[in-house]
Amino acid sequence: MEFKITHSSGDCRARAGIIKTPHGSFETPVFMPVGTQGTVKAMSPEDLSDADASIILANTYHLYLRPGAHLIRRLGGLHRFMNWKGAILTDSGGFQVYSLARLREISERGVVFQSHIDGSKHLIGPEEAIDIQEALGADIVMAFDECTPYPADYDYVLKSVGLTSLWARRCMDHRKREDQALFGIVQGGMYKDLREKSATELVAMNFDGYALGGLSVGEDAVTRQRVIDDVIDFLPVNAPVYLMGVGKPEDLVEAVRRGVDMFDCVMPTRNARNGTLFTTIGRLNIKNARYAEDDRPIDERCNCYTCVNYSRAYLRHLFMAKEILAYRLNSIHNISYYCSLMSRMRSAIKDNNFDHFYSEFYELKQNRIDQEEVRG
Repeated sequence: MEFKITHSSGDCRARAGIIKTPHGSFETPVFMPVGTQGTVKAMSPEDLSDADASIILANTYHLYLRPGAHLIRRLGGLHRFMNWKGAILTDSGGFQVYSLARLREISERGVVFQSHIDGSKHLIGPEEAIDIQEALGADIVMAFDECTPYPADYDYVLKSVGLTSLWARRCMDHRKREDQALFGIVQGGMYKDLREKSATELVAMNFDGYALGGLSVGEDAVTRQRVIDDVIDFLPVNAPVYLMGVGKPEDLVEAVRRGVDMFDCVMPTRNARNGTLFTTIGRLNIKNARYAEDDRPIDERCNCYTCVNYSRAYLRHLFMAKEILAYRLNSIHNISYYCSLMSRMRSAIKDNNFDHFYSEFYELKQNRIDQEEVRG
């Protein structure tokens, strides 16, 4: 993997760049749709390409349990298995073990857990996490880490940081494939000194990139932004920074402003399946009766397949009738919105007017709030 910064904002830490992988290049900042089980829910690979997605995320934990990493390797790797031509990032499985698995037992060796599918017992440690990700064949893989809960006391988080650093070193030592980039994951909870300790120890190992983990676990936005500011100072300028699992549009804008390059979140597709659609002026709940006869597209500024071809009235009809097409069309729009948002931020950085973009982003949403209050 190669990462090159092409433009830096003159008024904040935002930067634009290019990452080259064995499955093509993509520009940063970038949003990665989440294909947990080898598919972005309700979307085909062609839908994703048309929405301007250039890299997707797949999940080590889920693919290990079903259908199995070795099966995927025998069938030509994850790219061929799911017919995705672009880049893929796989996470290490640490967050899913933390959030889904039952009866976890954590030790230096790794994590023994029971599958959320059938209750079977498994062990994933740093060596297993690397073996699974090398079998899947992603372009970017993640070091195994412990995702600390929130809130957590200082002593627990200190011990967790030590374990994450130990596992990161073992991931580095165990890796065999030179065609995969390996990112370390900075932990440390909401404690500035522990975030510094984690970042400093990982940087000394010379990872290809660095992720900010342990966020979007219940903390407020101000705390999250403070943690990002704290960590960015200790990461190398010439390596990509990935904010894991954070996904509201305003969160992405705030993080790009602080120097983050890569994002993933299930929010756009999950919300699409629940009838919540993202627009340049805020969220739209397609279930609302006000859209029953509305002939306009979801977002008049959007040129995605859904907005070009279908009205709010039709999309509401599909959703209320529980038609499968509703989930696909809604997901196409939301992923297109997220990719377009990243594209607009890249353009603003290149044009050295990110502050203008930032102000306009919030003004458009505020104007809608003001209009709705007037309508009363």
